[in-house]
Amino acid sequence: MKQKVFPFLIALSALAVSGSAAFYSITGLSKLFAGASTEVIIMASSLEAAKLVMASLLYQYWDKLGKLLRTYLTIALLVLIGITSAGIYGFLSGAYQDTANKASVVDKETQVYKVKKERFEQTKLDYTTEKQRLDNDISQLRGALATGSTTQSIDAKTGQIVTRANNANRKTFETQLNSAIQNKQIVDDKIVAANDSITALDMKILEIESKAELAGELGPLKYISKLTGKPMDQIINWFLLVIIFVFDPLAICLVIAANIAFSQLKPKTTPEVSPKEYQIYNSPPPIVEEPKPEPYIHPSAPLIQKIKKRDDDNIIKYT
Repeated sequence: MKQKVFPFLIALSALAVSGSAAFYSITGLSKLFAGASTEVIIMASSLEAAKLVMASLLYQYWDKLGKLLRTYLTIALLVLIGITSAGIYGFLSGAYQDTANKASVVDKETQVYKVKKERFEQTKLDYTTEKQRLDNDISQLRGALATGSTTQSIDAKTGQIVTRANNANRKTFETQLNSAIQNKQIVDDKIVAANDSITALDMKILEIESKAELAGELGPLKYISKLTGKPMDQIINWFLLVIIFVFDPLAICLVIAANIAFSQLKPKTTPEVSPKEYQIYNSPPPIVEEPKPEPYIHPSAPLIQKIKKRDDDNIIKYT
């Protein structure tokens, strides 16, 4: 089961990774050459398909391809990997730039509200200083009104202290005191209005900074930026380089792995032979008789036979 299913899983993974890489690369290249986006999409799509075919071709027919053709296909495959990686980098960097532009608008809007808040805080500080001055004036006028409304003197005849009301000074102090109290009330109202404005600006800034979309998109980057002390642009550049160095090369490696897995999946077959060859290969070996050894002949045997033949001839002759 593992031998039959696993190659298909590798092939599906290769198609998924290579397809997504092709989509991001084609989209990025079409945005880069926006004046001819349709033509770029057609060209990039054909190159992406050819890249996968070249990877399989180089693996399966490496020994059968000529050295020059093999070298060219290898270089072309590496160049196409670079083009795809550049397209992916352009697509992802463009997506980040859109988010960064939104964040920049939010930062500028927040900065405007912060400037307004600083102005209201300065106005509140001025009003607070004015209120303190009015409080001091009111305190002094009340003291003066209490001590300056009467005049004490010693009667020459009786020798007793005589207290007389000083109506002129009293009216002046009362007029100044009433004016100071009214001014203080006006200043208090202005301080309250300044506090309300500052609170409203704080709520507006908090609302802008806590937008769910931007907080979710830029939250991790801001955290890593604070953790490493590096700007977000540099951190996102590191992430993009890591992604493009893994993305498309992984797709090519998965395509080659799928070829290896499917080659292992095929059953081993014996070469086809003709009936005559089959009969030759399967017929029993012929029986070969060993030659009989020749009888041993003594070197003097011819001489003995010659003498015997002579004696036989003589016997026949005399008989």
